Amino acid sequence: MNKHKQHYALYKQEEEHSFKGWDFSHLDGRWEMEDLPWSYHKDVLSYLKASDTLLDMGTGDGSILKSFNHPYTQTFVTEGYLPNYTLCKETLEPLGISVHFCDDDLLPFEDQCFDIITNRHESFNLNEVYRVLKPGGIFITQQVGSDNSKDLSKKLFGTDLITDESNRIHVQVEAAKSLHFEVLKAQEYHARLSFFDVKAIVYYAKIIEWEFPNFSVDTHFDNLLKLEDELLIKGTIDSIEHRYILVLRK
Repeated sequence: MNKHKQHYALYKQEEEHSFKGWDFSHLDGRWEMEDLPWSYHKDVLSYLKASDTLLDMGTGDGSILKSFNHPYTQTFVTEGYLPNYTLCKETLEPLGISVHFCDDDLLPFEDQCFDIITNRHESFNLNEVYRVLKPGGIFITQQVGSDNSKDLSKKLFGTDLITDESNRIHVQVEAAKSLHFEVLKAQEYHARLSFFDVKAIVYYAKIIEWEFPNFSVDTHFDNLLKLEDELLIKGTIDSIEHRYILVLRK
């Protein structure tokens, strides 16, 4: 088997590898992201009180939520991705956590019912967040910005993909101020993400399909081979992860 066929077979294995919840352990040791200059976890814990009624938007598999150690009976979660919602019903609901499947544009809750809302990498409608927060309530969100993976996308697709330019910190800060939120924190960072093998990129691009639409080994094989050449020269394939964090008070 020649080298190209070997690469193809290994890429296809990665493309077909299963993914559950929001578990990237398959990439352990195969990628590394530069640390952000803040800690989402610490920021949440600095505001979260044991007596608070908490909503975690887009909870994924619930692992980050559970790390807050908040009383389960005072915890609500939303999830709009059906496989993750099913997983949450199986794992979080028996603990006493209230699990809701919904589109974040319309939250299925009464007005002014949460002391704090957390959101890590989930879309949100700021008007809805404002509606369901109690007066003085806190909204903490870490988001993936518009510059995310742009350079890696260009390497895979050979062109710049159209991105949502509204997902920038200054746009969200202005939107928050227009609703009379108090901006307690607003910070962004462009972090380096390094891949140590091209097969890891195949797995990653197949999962993050909204950033790499219609990616497949068959249609992008030639560009994957170009990445193999880059890897031999540089030792890593580097990309940029765009992140920002907002802490708002109603």
